[in-house]
Amino acid sequence: MYDSFFAYGMSICARYSKREEEALEIFNDSFLKIFKEINRFKPSYSDELSSFKGWIRKIIIYTAIDHNRKYNKHNFTTELEKSVVYLPVEEEDAFGMISYDEIIRAIRELSPAYRAVINLFIIDGFSHEEIAKHLQIAVGTSKSNLSKARLQLQKLLKNNNKILIAKNVG
Repeated sequence: MYDSFFAYGMSICARYSKREEEALEIFNDSFLKIFKEINRFKPSYSDELSSFKGWIRKIIIYTAIDHNRKYNKHNFTTELEKSVVYLPVEEEDAFGMISYDEIIRAIRELSPAYRAVINLFIIDGFSHEEIAKHLQIAVGTSKSNLSKARLQLQKLLKNNNKILIAKNVG
């Protein structure tokens, strides 16, 4: 089972961690919980495999949140006012050419607080109320961190794209 869900689980863990080793640690911790609690699994709908994947996904996400809260305590619950970035509007749209891997690498560069909120809201579909509850922050902090994370992510992607273009030209 571990091997069967390894790629799926690591793709989730990678979005919540800064390094590959950290993602693997989160994945392993998640599977310890999964193995301990597997007797409690009850399919939510008729497709048992999809239901099981959803159950695993939730455990991995909550384990990643707990991991970040434990190891990034001071960076996780505070707003990072100094990292707000204002981007000038440009006419060329390089964002359409960005790969999934480039986006994930950029997300990994965000602070733990920004990384968690952007993953939970945009990718995992949590509401700000759910995010606030799970991260133990105010709803306003969740909204603010999402806004700042988006700006920071745009800056990272734009800078990374300029570097790639410069390497290809030069």
